Amino acid sequence: MTKTGIFFTKKFCGKDWPIIGDKFRNFPEVMEDVLKLPNVILIEPKPVDEELLYRVHTRDLVDRTRKMWYYEGARYAVGGCVKASEMVLSGDLKNALVFTVAAGHHAGRSHAWGGTYLSCLGPAVLVLREKYGVRRVAILDTDSHHGDGDRDMFLGDKDVLHVCFCSYSSAEDDNTKIDVDVGWRTSDEEYLSLVEEEFIKRAEKFRPEVIFHFLGHDTCRGDYGDRGLSQDFFIKLAEVVKECAERVCNGRYIVLTGGGHRRDVAEYIFPRIAKILARR
Repeated sequence: MTKTGIFFTKKFCGKDWPIIGDKFRNFPEVMEDVLKLPNVILIEPKPVDEELLYRVHTRDLVDRTRKMWYYEGARYAVGGCVKASEMVLSGDLKNALVFTVAAGHHAGRSHAWGGTYLSCLGPAVLVLREKYGVRRVAILDTDSHHGDGDRDMFLGDKDVLHVCFCSYSSAEDDNTKIDVDVGWRTSDEEYLSLVEEEFIKRAEKFRPEVIFHFLGHDTCRGDYGDRGLSQDFFIKLAEVVKECAERVCNGRYIVLTGGGHRRDVAEYIFPRIAKILARR
């Protein structure tokens, strides 16, 4: 039975992480029910090797970040993403949910900001290509804010489809780098329709070997990137993208927790998203 991997460490608990705060304080206990499922496994990540960071970031960025209190947490987040990617591509896992702090989509080659100070996907994609011969990768970003770091990391690489749902529309790199304006206020139905049109259809034509999803819940009502979405939207979103992954890349779907500071939303959506990933 191929399993769903949940990548989490208690080191993420009890700290006021930049932007997102201590929203994982009650994890993994709030996932008790899903962790009892026979095809779900909780995996403790290890910090990413610094030499891998130097291969995707400038030395200056890594050295500056090393001096910050959140550096250790960011290394565990990146390490979890890399390990999840390897296990999914090797067939040890069907899919994965990777918890992150202080790392993510605002970290480019030489700059980082907005609570994400190391890249998760730069190191992961590099390892997948060198170790597993992966060529095509799709990245879906449904955080409220533009994933400028991931865009910088992969701009010019037309074997990476990067579709970011944010505040303006654009297309570059032969339509492999897409920005979609979702509007300052939207509905669950309108947003899902845009995902179907702008990501699902593109992914079906692009045929990636794995889909990464930077899933922020800052778009939820009452969060700092509020665009009017309900808590249940995120569960529906994960279900739609998982179904796409089943059709185009043998179910290889890796969800990264993105922005959002509402603890109640995190505790509501991530156990349910894990159950969707575990559903066979």
